[in-house]
Amino acid sequence: MRIIRRPSVYMVGRQVVNDAEIDRFLGDHGVASWSTDTEVAGEKLAEVAGRLCYMSFAKPRPGGNSKYLSHIKEVGHGSVLEHAVWNLLITGVSRSFTHELVRHRAGFGFSQLSQRYVDESVAEFVEPDCIADDPELHEIFRASVEQSQQAYIRLTEGLARKFADVSDATLRRKMARQAARSVLPNATETKIFVTANARALRHFIELRCNEHAETEIRIVAGMVLDVLQKDSPNLFGDYEFVELPDGTRGAKTEWRKV
Repeated sequence: MRIIRRPSVYMVGRQVVNDAEIDRFLGDHGVASWSTDTEVAGEKLAEVAGRLCYMSFAKPRPGGNSKYLSHIKEVGHGSVLEHAVWNLLITGVSRSFTHELVRHRAGFGFSQLSQRYVDESVAEFVEPDCIADDPELHEIFRASVEQSQQAYIRLTEGLARKFADVSDATLRRKMARQAARSVLPNATETKIFVTANARALRHFIELRCNEHAETEIRIVAGMVLDVLQKDSPNLFGDYEFVELPDGTRGAKTEWRKV
């Protein structure tokens, strides 16, 4: 049994732009040339979407993509940010975390590890820092999750015997695991694939990367922001981190609810 203290966030996918088709569209509408100074597909597509609304390709104001998207955020024209999309894979998180994460529906897509198909007899568990840092509380946590895991193992073995007359081996294992998982705690580690657009991600960061959010999701939201600021500073660079009393980070911006 392994106890996990820190999650991981992987950016596994990002958009690409079909520049030839953008040029063809511009040519079909009498725009001789237009260019932007960003190489980030999400930033470029958000600018194209915004400029389409006013057909402002021919005489763009100076300042490039950064200035353009800053104005978009300033005036709250957030719908154009919905065209910028990222794919993230998050691991080392608890089922408590994912129960909260999947409440973010608009602009998000989720695919999560299935406890019906995946054997959790070798499951890992996520321990909150406030428990892990206290030896007495840590021992209570460790004993509890170990007991739950042993109960899961015994239940899957017993249920496999109970369903021995089911001829399909895959179905038999699924029937056993889906019932046995009922004893596993919210601390059970899971993995989740997340696809979300820039506007939805900004909403997620503003709700979850602050002092009012639950600690685990606040930590993950900060890690997501780290990844997004590195990849797309023009869309996420307006956020600033602030250190909170418990040692975690919050994020703030002057342009909320874009």
